[in-house]
Amino acid sequence: MDIGAAAYKRFLGGDDSGIEEIIAEYKDALMLYLVGFCGNLTAAEDLMEDVFVRLVTDKPAFKAKSSFKTWLFAIAGNIARDYLRRSRRRSFVPLENIEIIDETDLFKEYFRNEEKLVVHNCLDKLKEEYRQVIYLTYFEGFTNSETAKIMRKTKRQVENLLYRAKKSLGEELRKEGYDYEN
Repeated sequence: MDIGAAAYKRFLGGDDSGIEEIIAEYKDALMLYLVGFCGNLTAAEDLMEDVFVRLVTDKPAFKAKSSFKTWLFAIAGNIARDYLRRSRRRSFVPLENIEIIDETDLFKEYFRNEEKLVVHNCLDKLKEEYRQVIYLTYFEGFTNSETAKIMRKTKRQVENLLYRAKKSLGEELRKEGYDYEN
């Protein structure tokens, strides 16, 4: 049983420190995943809170068919998809009326050296699915099978997406002057 699963089991048994451990362990990774999903830091923070609120209030059953982290990211993906569906239905506000928050400082702190910053900027230019599959596979270390569960795709679809995403990322890196080899 992994750390997250053990902490969640303790939480379900009445030990509140279990949920605190889960939050401490997964909040940063979930935050970056959700920012990539919705493209908005403020919305990602709200969605991350929604993930943990769902664990606390609904107490969904963890059946250990995958790792706890995979299960948690699948919940986060579902919440983010619901958010995106709801936000598409809303009317749009003209750009002139929107206050733009500079999120670059957060990312500059996280991605300290220039090459990582370039890769991150190139990732921002990719399609949402491409960003998501690269993030889950390379930044979070999920296997293709785990990534498939999170993204609600087959393993083969994830492999194809990953191939296309890497190719697309390579093209963006070449535009930035980097010699990209897988």
